[in-house]
Amino acid sequence: MLLDVEGTTTPLAFVHDVLFPYARSHLREYLREHAGTRDVREVGRLLREEWTADSLGVDGTPPPWRDDSDHAMVESIASYAEWLMARDRKSPGLKLLQGWIWQRGYGDGTLHGDVFPDVPRAFDRWRHVGIDIAIYSSGSALAQRLLFSTTVYGDLTSRLSGFFDTSVGAKQSPDSYRRIVAKLRRAPASVLFVSDVSDELSAAREAGLQALLCARHGDPAPSPNADVPVIASFDEIVA
Repeated sequence: MLLDVEGTTTPLAFVHDVLFPYARSHLREYLREHAGTRDVREVGRLLREEWTADSLGVDGTPPPWRDDSDHAMVESIASYAEWLMARDRKSPGLKLLQGWIWQRGYGDGTLHGDVFPDVPRAFDRWRHVGIDIAIYSSGSALAQRLLFSTTVYGDLTSRLSGFFDTSVGAKQSPDSYRRIVAKLRRAPASVLFVSDVSDELSAAREAGLQALLCARHGDPAPSPNADVPVIASFDEIVA
């Protein structure tokens, strides 16, 4: 099993109404506290590369970038990260930074991971019959671990055998799924990918994976995919 997070294991509202606002409100505080550290310089390097591409103006003009001092880099990272968040961009650099910010919130108990009630039941059912479970999300692997380790159902990470983020590639690219199944040492046809995004499912199918479209009650209806069956709950996946 290869599972998406947002809209699949986890309500969209938790991501958009809890996690994203937390990261946005603590962004500048976090960067200022960690100015000059290796982590901030690394995320600055990643975001500078993305900023260079965005400066071509395809999606509007990003804010100016300066990194001639630690203070200038912090302000550049913060302004550009806010620009990316306003566009809901799946930026690897931004996702890495958000994961670090959320780590504090999970650590002090402000944040708790949220999953649908059928998720832990399904995890136990699948593992009982020997099915491995991995996660593939645009959120960083760190953010995935934090979410699944702090749910009201307990720490679910012991049920999970892999965490993949966009460091393996974009979720709309078939090559990303080829890399994942290679890392899992599985034949593509033996892996079932579940997501609420049709384009991701099409990419997975092109790579040879099986696919299911997850349409959760209470979340906006996903775009249909005529080639992929639809489920509303993991209880419908019989192993």
